[in-house]
Amino acid sequence: MRWILWSMMLLFGILLLLLIYIGYRYWYHMARLPQPSTRPLRYHPRPDRWSSDEVTITWVGHATLLINLYGTRILTDPVLGERVGISLGPIRIGPRRFVPPALTVEEIGLVDLILLSHAHFDHFDLPTLKRLASDRTHLVTARNTSRLLKGLPFQSIRELGGTESVELDEVLRITAVPVRHWGNRLPWNNDYGYTGYLIEKNGVRLFFAGDTAYTPGLRDLRKYGSIDVAFMPIGAYKPDAFQANHCTPEQAWQMFLDTGARWMAPIHWRTFVLSYEPVDEPMQRLLQVAGPDENRIILREQGMEFRLR
Repeated sequence: MRWILWSMMLLFGILLLLLIYIGYRYWYHMARLPQPSTRPLRYHPRPDRWSSDEVTITWVGHATLLINLYGTRILTDPVLGERVGISLGPIRIGPRRFVPPALTVEEIGLVDLILLSHAHFDHFDLPTLKRLASDRTHLVTARNTSRLLKGLPFQSIRELGGTESVELDEVLRITAVPVRHWGNRLPWNNDYGYTGYLIEKNGVRLFFAGDTAYTPGLRDLRKYGSIDVAFMPIGAYKPDAFQANHCTPEQAWQMFLDTGARWMAPIHWRTFVLSYEPVDEPMQRLLQVAGPDENRIILREQGMEFRLR
């Protein structure tokens, strides 16, 4: 029995040291990041006024978008909490938002579909998903990540990878799109997948990149037909080593052009401080590279609405 006690004490000690190490790395990292003050919302969307005869989109924050696709309500990578990161009981270790979400769970209301691009904490937020879970909501997620959702009462949970597709309610088609990123939620979760999504209904096509480095293969999206809006990440690219998994604004613009989309909506910026670039730099660089075509960039702040015409 004594060896069992010693083994448990050793395991506890290892876990304690691991938590101390994680905390140290986190606070050391955060001390070197930009520290913006909290910014108020300047735009307040009204999804309760949206018509089922139109395509309407708002940027809620980070990679969270609420899309009304001819009456089908779609929510991408929902993250609505004050922080993202690891939960240790009542304490959450991770970056704090500096711009509040444009919508609350109550204002979002019932959605028909939730899309999850990968299992990173800033895209796959379990506290938010628990609040959104409904037996009237479908959920599509990346390969090998559905086990994180065990016990949540969604109508259906499907995994996609590669270029797999699924049809929902016979009118909505979701196709996985390969991107360059990584899926680990924790160091040992190396089998978790990651993906972008092509969303199609009634001849309208939307591309949600989730999170990605520069991916030349996005040119292949043209084979599906003309794309109306591409949601492209533009933040978290400094230091340069981050660019193995996160695109720069210039690369995001090039991928947007590669897809042939009419409009670009920048995401994955101006919400959490995740990297070393100044928080307003991504949009400045994006507008600069877009030049005379900057009018094709929509949803430049949280809460803005866009109606596709």
